[in-house]
Amino acid sequence: MRRIGSLFTAALAALLIAGCAHFGTPEPNAGVASAHPMATEAGLQALENGGNAVDAAIATAAALGVVEPYSSGIGGGGFWVIQQANGESVVIDAREEAPGEAHPELYLNDEGEVREDKPSLNGALAAGIPGQPAAFDHMASEYGRLPLTRSLEPAIRLAREGFPVDERYRNLAGFRLEVMRDYPGTRALFLDDGDVPEEGHAIRQPALARTLETLAREGRSGFYRGPVAKQLVADARQAGGIWTLDDLADYDLIERAPVRIDYGNATLLTAPAPSSGGMALAQLFGMLEQRPVPEDAERVTRVHWLAEMMRRAYRDRAVHMGDPAYTEIPRERLRDPAYLRTLASSLNPDRATPSADLGGPGTDGRHTTHLSVMDAEGNIVSATLSINYPFGSGVTSADTGVVLNNEMNDFSIRPGHANAWGLVGGKANQVEAGKRPLSSMSPLIIRSPERVTALGAPGGSRIITMNFLAALDVLEGMDPDAVVAGRRFHHQYQPDRIEHEPETFSPAEKQALRAMGHELHDVERTYGNMQLIQRNRRSDIIRGAADPRGIGSAGLIHEAVASE
Repeated sequence: MRRIGSLFTAALAALLIAGCAHFGTPEPNAGVASAHPMATEAGLQALENGGNAVDAAIATAAALGVVEPYSSGIGGGGFWVIQQANGESVVIDAREEAPGEAHPELYLNDEGEVREDKPSLNGALAAGIPGQPAAFDHMASEYGRLPLTRSLEPAIRLAREGFPVDERYRNLAGFRLEVMRDYPGTRALFLDDGDVPEEGHAIRQPALARTLETLAREGRSGFYRGPVAKQLVADARQAGGIWTLDDLADYDLIERAPVRIDYGNATLLTAPAPSSGGMALAQLFGMLEQRPVPEDAERVTRVHWLAEMMRRAYRDRAVHMGDPAYTEIPRERLRDPAYLRTLASSLNPDRATPSADLGGPGTDGRHTTHLSVMDAEGNIVSATLSINYPFGSGVTSADTGVVLNNEMNDFSIRPGHANAWGLVGGKANQVEAGKRPLSSMSPLIIRSPERVTALGAPGGSRIITMNFLAALDVLEGMDPDAVVAGRRFHHQYQPDRIEHEPETFSPAEKQALRAMGHELHDVERTYGNMQLIQRNRRSDIIRGAADPRGIGSAGLIHEAVASE
């Protein structure tokens, strides 16, 4: 097999591909795109070792959990959309669960107010029961071709030998520095004498390597039962958490049917609840079908149109969405064409609708990660994974090397109270034992007559709108590099404003949007880290693109199709 572009720019990769075609070398037909070059390399290695897209996705995700300890890992969870070569599709819901001792007042004081010390964000009380290890084991046995011992090899090696600190690591460690200093396991492992390490400093995680080895050898029982589980519970409770051995042993991985969205001649597959992304995207595309953006619309009109639809989808998210095991979600009504026509018809083409006029309960991040994989046989994986905030809860179990997530912050800890990403919710997403918090993670697979694309991004509450805008660009035939680099804007109902990256709008466009009644908020930094793999269905050639906002890479190879 031949590699192309795993450590090159997209432009140089394109030149290499074109040159190889000129000399008759086979075009790339398999690829991996992830947020870190070392993780992309791990996925390519799995393909070269005879694995399929699922094996490559496991290898990539495990490596990301090592080299991006601020974004994901076996102490967190996520959603995996798998499209098999035979056309069957499934979503692996590896979302975290609330511990058995959790309850609706967990983060409130005696007066019923939200505690000022932010226990849903910092410390082990913020940690849900992880789903990532169960996902690795399940996918390897049910959908992969390689044993877990092979797929986890690169991650184990990276954990043992170490990886160099880069600028992104430094920025996120600096953001969470005070919390990281508070917990000895995190301070010793990820800081240098209590300070942010310099670029090039090696981060070695021998305890995590041992835990990954146990997981590879014993499967999920090596994490959720036995010595690793006992140590995790002991460390979590010592740091103020409420985990128990039963919580770990009883964790349920769930296979769900993907949300299917038919839009024009394309079909989109994404994650269902407890991800809110599937329903929100279904509503956004449904509103567009009921009331398309005028064909002659200038950019300001298009932005206004899409932002107003975002506002309405996020309002329904706040009111209706939660864990379907605990909340009756009116799926049919929310996707009913008549209801979507009503939502779309309430859009004033000339004026912004104040969010308060829509009703609701009152008033997610860039630190998640995404990977996209395609193999030569037609298997596709699009996965978005997270520990929520940078370095999760700030707590690391020293003897296991596991960074504990702080996904409990994704619950509505009190109706109308905004979480760390400004999202609000009601009773449907309140804290309850065993419940999965609502998520914005929405990995996408898009099939049209011309191409099939796997894409996704981190970005908290902005994930849904990033994927929405990117999907529209894909369906319009935009180049993959342009799709992942496109400027982004976002509306999430509350706070009532259009958030946008720097330089997304010109001064004249800003003035026009404000004249329509929109408040604009420049987030003062770029956001998201989109990873995309795309196959041209006519030529069967693969292309990949990694977001230039991050340090990720898209690696392409020519992979021989396995024979039966």
